[in-house]
Amino acid sequence: METDEKTTTAPSRLSTARSRELGEELRRIRHRARLSSGFVAEALGWSLGKLSKLETGSRGTSPWEIGSLIGRLGADKPTRDRILAIATEPDTGSFLRPHGDAPDTLVALSLHERVARSITVYEPLTVPSLAQTEDYARALTGDGELVRVRIARQDGLRGFGHPDTVLYVHEAALRSLVGGPAVMRDQMLRLTLMCGWTRFTPRLVPASAGFVPALARPAAVLTFAAPVRSLAYVETDTVTVFQDDPQAVVRYEAKMRQFDSLALSPARSREVFARWADVYDREAG
Repeated sequence: METDEKTTTAPSRLSTARSRELGEELRRIRHRARLSSGFVAEALGWSLGKLSKLETGSRGTSPWEIGSLIGRLGADKPTRDRILAIATEPDTGSFLRPHGDAPDTLVALSLHERVARSITVYEPLTVPSLAQTEDYARALTGDGELVRVRIARQDGLRGFGHPDTVLYVHEAALRSLVGGPAVMRDQMLRLTLMCGWTRFTPRLVPASAGFVPALARPAAVLTFAAPVRSLAYVETDTVTVFQDDPQAVVRYEAKMRQFDSLALSPARSREVFARWADVYDREAG
């Protein structure tokens, strides 16, 4: 076991967004290979604790050892390339994750959401993805795989211990006809029902609030149990942009405080969502 002692001297560390993502990718391919953590650790001459900490993002290791691990797990080339890219990317305070076409699209985002303590999201023109119905998401994106991922993300936030989630919805999203009156009716009903869910709080930013620069662009902030630092992200059509630089996150948190001051109360928001559901129901005939 002398080799194992030499390769396990890296101390436990505070997990970061990238180390958690790397660990999740490694855990997923091990499960896909149907190999136990004990078997893999023994095959590599590692301690079980080393592999466990690597999969939870609480320790690091060298790219060479990462390569040995994914080789032992039989990962295909696209998976190997993706994992090695994560393992070797510099820590600059921000990073991109392309959505791509694989079934694992947005795995990073869903991972961070599942382990977050709180999630706060704002969208200026559409209903936030964490509140979208399947029909609304399909009409909005035209991408069946992306719809599947979005619904899976929602399901992942409804289990035991799920994070406190606040979704700021601008009134412009209620007025924008996506997919027709029936689709909008069901989407407004979904928002209305979500107002009664435990630890979910949709809140409406009314058009009467006027314009402030913070309202122009979407934003999201995730917090975690102390002392893990917060994470901000913005979704685009092709990539999700993550930022965990403390100064950048502070600016996003300031935006969220502005939304809190501009938005209607949860009870008042529910009334408006329900009223729009009635409007679209009449239009749907």
